[in-house]
Order: sequence, then structure tokens, then C-alpha cells
Amino acid sequence: MITDLSVQQEIEKELQWDAGVNPNHIAVLVKNGEATLAGDVDSYWEKCEAERAAWRVAHVRKVVNHLRVELPFAAERGDDDITLAAMGILEWNCTVPATVEVAVKGSVLTLAGTVGRAYQREEAERAMAGLVGIKGIVNSVRVEAGAGDARAGIEEALKRSALVDASHVKVHVTGGVASLRGTMKTRAEWEEAMRAAWAGPGVVKVEDHLAVG
Repeated sequence: MITDLSVQQEIEKELQWDAGVNPNHIAVLVKNGEATLAGDVDSYWEKCEAERAAWRVAHVRKVVNHLRVELPFAAERGDDDITLAAMGILEWNCTVPATVEVAVKGSVLTLAGTVGRAYQREEAERAMAGLVGIKGIVNSVRVEAGAGDARAGIEEALKRSALVDASHVKVHVTGGVASLRGTMKTRAEWEEAMRAAWAGPGVVKVEDHLAVG
């Protein structure tokens, strides 16, 4: 029988197994399949990695990440230094357009501007996550509206996917907003469904009404 305690123990084992996470200062609590992570980590990247580790465990329906980033002295950087490093990374990234801007205040990095497709917005944030000295990322990049009938394309992409049971997903698109409703067995299936929706032409927002588990 699967219980919250057994899921909690599996998450703790996964955190121990993940070489990118120091689990000694991370507490895990699971209630009704929803996992909460609390404690301190040394970097923003480790905070993200701990959340990914929790999602890899079967029967996890939701992850609430309350981990605090407490930078070691050697990892502390000034806001100006972080800004210059971030600008350099974006300049050398061939998938992020020059319309994306970056600002840093109190070690929290904010991305702004516009992009043509959602994957560019995601790539900008992914590229920043490993920066030394940051405590958080605010992604305010907007996806510009485009032309095209996205619903049929999203439905076809879901049917092609080896990860998604398309019969359990309903797609509705209006005014550039795609809405997904249904039930996903795993986080990986959810991620694939969301990726397919965001790839639709003209999609500027995806409303997530999918249940995991």
C-alpha cells in the first residue's frame, strides 16, 4: 500500500541519491501526495535540482519548494557582477533573442522582454539557473502572440507522443490561450503535455488544469 510516509521516504532516498543535492539540511513532508521541501541549500541551482528530484518519485502529485538559498561566503557576488555575467551568457546563447533583458537586485535575477516562442523564454531561465551568487529568478519574459490554429496541432502532437495518453487530455484554445484538462499519471507525462501545448503556433499562455497522480 502506498502511503504518504512511504512516498516521503522515497523522496528522501532520491535526494540522497542525487549527486547535485546535499540532503543534510533538507526536510521532506508529504501529505495527500503533495511534497513540501524545507530547509537551506547553497545555491539556486541546488534548490531547483532538489525539486526535480522530488518530482522523479512515483505517486508525487505536487511539490512545494520552500527551500531557502543561503549562499556561502565564497559564492557571494555583487548585483553588478551577476548582471554582467548574465548578459554575457544571454549574448552567447543562440536560442535566446536579443529582446530578452536582465536585471539583478538583492541577488534575485529578473528576466524581462519579449520572445516569439515559449521555448525561448524557458531557455533564458534555464541558462541563468546555474549562475553563482543568485538566490532566485523572476521570469517576466512575455511570449508574443502569433497567427495560427493551435488546437489541432496540439492534439496531434499529444497523439504522437510516446509519453502522453492523449485520450485523457482535452485541449481548448482561444485568443492565444491554450487550456489543458485531464489526468496525468506522472510528472514526465505532464511536462510533455505542457511542452506540446506551448509549442502551438500563436500560444501565449497555457492554463494548466491537469491533475497528476
